[in-house]
Amino acid sequence: MTTDPLDRRRLLARIASGAAAGLLAGCDRLSNSTWFPRVLDRAEAVSETVQQTLVGRQALAREYSEADISRNFRPNGTTNPQDAAYQALAKNNFADWRLELTGLVEQPLHLSLAELRALPARTQITRHDCVEGWSCIGKWKGAPLGPLLDRARPRPEARYAVFYCADSMERTLDGEVKYYESLDLASAYHPQTILAYDMNDAPLPVPHGAPLRLRVERQLGYKMAKYLMRIELVRNFGTIGGGHGGYWEDQGYEWYAGI
Repeated sequence: MTTDPLDRRRLLARIASGAAAGLLAGCDRLSNSTWFPRVLDRAEAVSETVQQTLVGRQALAREYSEADISRNFRPNGTTNPQDAAYQALAKNNFADWRLELTGLVEQPLHLSLAELRALPARTQITRHDCVEGWSCIGKWKGAPLGPLLDRARPRPEARYAVFYCADSMERTLDGEVKYYESLDLASAYHPQTILAYDMNDAPLPVPHGAPLRLRVERQLGYKMAKYLMRIELVRNFGTIGGGHGGYWEDQGYEWYAGI
């Protein structure tokens, strides 16, 4: 039996997530009520508070050795976005791609992949935990997000970073719904939160999010947005997407998703 406290926390988180998913699946009438979503929101706030108390806001996720790297790292989510603009960028090896950092900032940024690679980098070997129940260990290199935010100079009212991606998840009458995610600024400034452009000592492959993906190692895999195109600092995300802070959160998943 494992004695690793991190593993115990991951197990408890998965049990809680599974219970919540079952509750949502079996209680459509409740989820359509006016009071039940508020109960879930309050429960998530309690979960986040407990995790912060147990682990600490700036505690590091466990980092591993080269020998621990998974031989076959399974990609999560989309593996090849069919968006025409993305496909054109990929054909040119992302030479024309730019990351935008906008919103509640004093100095918007528009950075090429070469410019990101020229910035001070962090390398970390960490475990990716998917909400589906599988895990893999990989080596990631990228630009820490915190210094980029400092360079953009967030305005005092900024509270969240929203990450917009190239992969389309569904088509509605209003058009394509693309993947998006969000972090509070405390998580965005965490030292292990990086914008990764390399995986296992090679340029990030398309199935894993080329040219750039978010790595936020103390949260579940669906928080680690792939195919990044734009980061926006906002006061709140109530009017973005379905208003819950991410594509899967709009479907009922937990927003904080800590492990």
